[in-house]
Amino acid sequence: MKPIDLRSDTLTQPTQAMREAMASAEVGDDVFEEDPTLKKLETMAANKTGKESALFVPSGTMGNLISVLSHCQRGDEVILGDRSHIFLHEVGGMSALGGVHPRILPNNKDGTIPLPLIESSIRHEDIHSPSTRLICLENTHNFCQGSPLNPEYMDSVGDLAAKYGLKIHLDGARLFNAAIALDLDVKTLTQRVDSVMFCLSKGLSAPVGSIVCGERDFIQRARKIRKMVGGGMRQAGHLAAAGLVALESLVERLKDDHMNARFLAEQLTTFEGIELDQTSVKTNIIFFKLNHPQIDESKFLSSLEAKSIKILMTDPGIFRIVLHREISREQVKIVAETIQSVLINGQCSTMNDK
Repeated sequence: MKPIDLRSDTLTQPTQAMREAMASAEVGDDVFEEDPTLKKLETMAANKTGKESALFVPSGTMGNLISVLSHCQRGDEVILGDRSHIFLHEVGGMSALGGVHPRILPNNKDGTIPLPLIESSIRHEDIHSPSTRLICLENTHNFCQGSPLNPEYMDSVGDLAAKYGLKIHLDGARLFNAAIALDLDVKTLTQRVDSVMFCLSKGLSAPVGSIVCGERDFIQRARKIRKMVGGGMRQAGHLAAAGLVALESLVERLKDDHMNARFLAEQLTTFEGIELDQTSVKTNIIFFKLNHPQIDESKFLSSLEAKSIKILMTDPGIFRIVLHREISREQVKIVAETIQSVLINGQCSTMNDK
């Protein structure tokens, strides 16, 4: 049986249309800015996010890094959440490579950062303090149940940034999931930010790549920093071709992943030994806590893997499931039945052992 892999939506394989587009793409040298397919993708991305220009990068982590380094100088300070991907899972790149100082504030459960806390954390000019330059937000917010940030919150942070002369960068790795969940045009979620990165290689199913969008001057700085950190590619139009297919034909189907996530969450909430607030599941990501008296996390994971189901443990006893294009409703039903079986049989076997 082929594994049902729910660890991440990065596991999506390119569609047949993508493979054909990649094979036949017209390409050139992107470092010389001569790749026509890549230029077409960047223009489309800029238009969709309402920005002047865009830049293709190999990964979301690189996109976030070069965005921060394009906004900030060494010794500047960035405000960001303690559950943000930039802080938790990008190897401290802003500090290690850019000398940029992170000011970490607690995220609310929905991924927002309290507005009064943001404002009180903005540094006043002082010889002893770094200068606050940038606010980083994340939409959807991966480690806060995949929550979408609504435009009202984005506007409020935008007002704060304008008041204090700060820039905003949006880690929009799953930005199109947010737009689908909120039934909004992507531009509505990006109009108050100065830069945005979104991934093509998650739910949109492209094999490689992310896009950074912003003003033309900002993208020119980002292009140079991309080269500095090794992201300048040559005939990258072969990769861009898959991104074009993703943006043209795979955005609306993200709704299916959201519906599958809600369906699975409804099942999981009925199982003894699982803690999950199903109302928190708004996109394609589910987090739940294993709270079973007879089954520990290692046994839980190994039992699922033995039945060809893979999920991710993000913290002790905390698990993440991510729905994506290659997980059907029938497979979701199998996952629910298998988890229920593992919980029930694990309890029975423990009782029998006694």
